[in-house]
Amino acid sequence: MTITPSQRSAFAARTFAALRHRNYRLWFFGQMVSLFGSWMQTTAQGFLVFQLTGSPAYLGYVGFAAGIPAWALTLYGGVVADRMPRRTLLIITQTAQMALAFALAALVFSGIVQPWHIVALSFLLGIANAFDAPARLAFVRELVDKEDLTNGIALNATMFNLATTTGPAMAGVTYTLVGPAWCFMLNGISFLAVIGALWRMRMAPQPVAPRSASAWRDLREGLSYILHEPVVRTLIALVGATSCFGISFATLFPAWAVRILGGDAATTGLLQSARGLGALLGALLIASLGRFQFKGRLLTVGTFAFPTLLIVLTFTTWLPLTLVLLTASGLAVILIMNLANALVQTLTPDALRGRVMAVYSMVFFGMMPIGALWIGVIAERAGEPTAVISGALVVLGVAALIRLAVPQIRKLT
Repeated sequence: MTITPSQRSAFAARTFAALRHRNYRLWFFGQMVSLFGSWMQTTAQGFLVFQLTGSPAYLGYVGFAAGIPAWALTLYGGVVADRMPRRTLLIITQTAQMALAFALAALVFSGIVQPWHIVALSFLLGIANAFDAPARLAFVRELVDKEDLTNGIALNATMFNLATTTGPAMAGVTYTLVGPAWCFMLNGISFLAVIGALWRMRMAPQPVAPRSASAWRDLREGLSYILHEPVVRTLIALVGATSCFGISFATLFPAWAVRILGGDAATTGLLQSARGLGALLGALLIASLGRFQFKGRLLTVGTFAFPTLLIVLTFTTWLPLTLVLLTASGLAVILIMNLANALVQTLTPDALRGRVMAVYSMVFFGMMPIGALWIGVIAERAGEPTAVISGALVVLGVAALIRLAVPQIRKLT
């Protein structure tokens, strides 16, 4: 069957609908450059920690330190995101993250870096993320029309995973050729792209929720909404379980590359890139569907496919097959995360979006360090494959429970 030019044009317009909005275009390309640098740092930092300590458990400690502020501060970050212009808040948080990247680069360049330095800087980065994440998630709605929200979220994931595909591979090469410090330096420089994009935006006035007597009262309002909306509550719980028991397997990539696959820093980069490639394909798939009406069914497919692929992954030591399975798992997990995000934002009133997305962020990012901690400890004691299988079985059980107890999830459009 021949595809006509008009059909190709319609497909492109549907897939990249959010890019019609000028502010979103600035955000998309600025954030993509920044994320490229962030993934270079994430990959290089993990391998540096493993080189310094030789311990998969210490990889978990670093992840845990980064996530502590998510539990302590993200909910308050959501209140702040509803009380002040989100663009202003994002400029502040992105600048703070840039400064931390330069600090880590300086420590490594000087030759004095110690594992505890990385733990401390990860903790400070977690504080910045606690305020950045809810504002960033809610900010998309200010950049596109409501009809293009799902597409905008999908394209957000596209840029994130395009960076995930290329950033780790480049980090592996850079680490091998000139050392980890340049990975951290390039990350710091990359933040200039998103900060510049935020400054250039022309924002329409946004309604700001009226301030109550206390932040706690604002927070309770958001929590009450979630507790009384079973579908929203279930979607957030699904994201938390996937983050803690599924996505946490990526913490072990440096150890997996060395101990299971007999590789090095470049192998670690390939593992991250394969996962990112799959997520990129998944995000493009969602974007290409346009304003489709079967989000719940596609989400359900992802909840079962992702843990199944992780279990299969543990039975191979051949790098090419490992990369194929990681690509497939990346596609499956993006179906969960993107569609859950889009559905929660669609169901949430505008005035509560910052606070609800703060809870979403806290659960997503807050469960990561717990997942990193437990999977690192289990891997240390029972081996990496056992740790990954254990988490995958939990995610599979949660998927089955939701399928039985909350069947209306499948009907969401």
